[in-house]
Amino acid sequence: MKSVERILNPVKRIHGGIFLPHHKRTAELETVVMPPCERVFIPLSQHIGAPCTPVVKKGDKVFVGTLIGEASGFVSAPIHSSVSGTVASVKEYMQNGNPVMCVEIESDGEMKPDPDMKPFEVHKAEDIAAAAKACGLVGLGGAGFPAHVKLTPNKDAKIDTLVINAAECEPYLTSDYRECMENSEDVVEGVYLLKDILGLEKVVIAVENNKPKAIKKLFEIATDNRDVEDKVKLMRLPTSYPQGAEKVIIYSATGRVVPPGKLPSDVGCIVMNITSIGTLYRFIKTGMPLVAKRITVEGDAVNEPKNVIVPIGTPVKQVLEFVGGIDEETASLSAGGPMMGNPITDLDSVIEKRNNGILVMKQRKADTVTACIRCGRCAQSCPMRLTPAAVETAYNNQLSERYEALNVNICMECGSCSYVCPAKRPLTQIMRTVKAEMRRNKK
Repeated sequence: MKSVERILNPVKRIHGGIFLPHHKRTAELETVVMPPCERVFIPLSQHIGAPCTPVVKKGDKVFVGTLIGEASGFVSAPIHSSVSGTVASVKEYMQNGNPVMCVEIESDGEMKPDPDMKPFEVHKAEDIAAAAKACGLVGLGGAGFPAHVKLTPNKDAKIDTLVINAAECEPYLTSDYRECMENSEDVVEGVYLLKDILGLEKVVIAVENNKPKAIKKLFEIATDNRDVEDKVKLMRLPTSYPQGAEKVIIYSATGRVVPPGKLPSDVGCIVMNITSIGTLYRFIKTGMPLVAKRITVEGDAVNEPKNVIVPIGTPVKQVLEFVGGIDEETASLSAGGPMMGNPITDLDSVIEKRNNGILVMKQRKADTVTACIRCGRCAQSCPMRLTPAAVETAYNNQLSERYEALNVNICMECGSCSYVCPAKRPLTQIMRTVKAEMRRNKK
């Protein structure tokens, strides 16, 4: 170990944030692989940006990793088959209540990899972005932003820092933690590949301090003998929510503030989820694109909580059957964690690239909503220094001209304001509604 090596503390401490119970029962459960189901339904829009254009038709033979959807714009990511078999249809299916073009594939159960698959050569920064695009890599922390866009910054931007997000601050979810514990070799190779080819001055691996085993693993990466200039550092973050949000983790790791409407590259940073690093390296090494996702299946209504690697396009109901089913008293299902997860309204909905968990909860007593008591807790907890109670007042009184001054557009919809509100006001929902109204008005 180099004598100068140490674990860093945050450069800056975020405003607000909340402390949540972790409920990470699956943290030490090794990931299991789910066998392919008889049919998968792979949506051609699993990312922020333009949907993909199908490049297969009914009757075509496909393999694991075969391209089935071609990116139709810069902000778009190609999509590949997650099973081997035959294309049964290319048409619209309902995905969580919304019609989405899907490629339906009848699996042959053999999971044969595409014979044309080969390692992806990288020699310069442009090759890294090309690899991310060819992999179909999107933000695996939940946002689904195409990774190659992050890795193709504005020509005037000077990128000097890579922040690797291993915070995983949402309760229940442990899929990123298992990536660290099970695939640390892929992570370390990915870290040093990006550092060298992108010519970065600094790499900060940021993890919350409630993960001591992960900290030990990640510290080994930071002290690797290849890091002769000591550019790779491990940073131990306080355990608070939403510590893993992109703008928040940039502020903690570098002290830099991403202005409204700007990207991390505008302040010299790239942020990548730890699973994204491992996935990108595996693609470069083997040529296998993003065709399966590790998800945490958890909640008090799940019979056998697990971390599961699931072929993309697998129906949610079949995943739940694989983990032993769910309790009859189930009241809610969501894709993701309890704070920022999206409701699952249909068990025929399928697993996408951006899913990192399925949370299944029992019925609980509904909260009684009372009048705002002007306590200010929502403003104290907001990492973006907003005043959600004032936004609610403007919304209720139809004062839309006030939205801009209240900076509603920078709300990250983390849910902290609703969580701390003693009156149980639906503040996050109102913030989300106001942001949608602002977008409509702008158009």
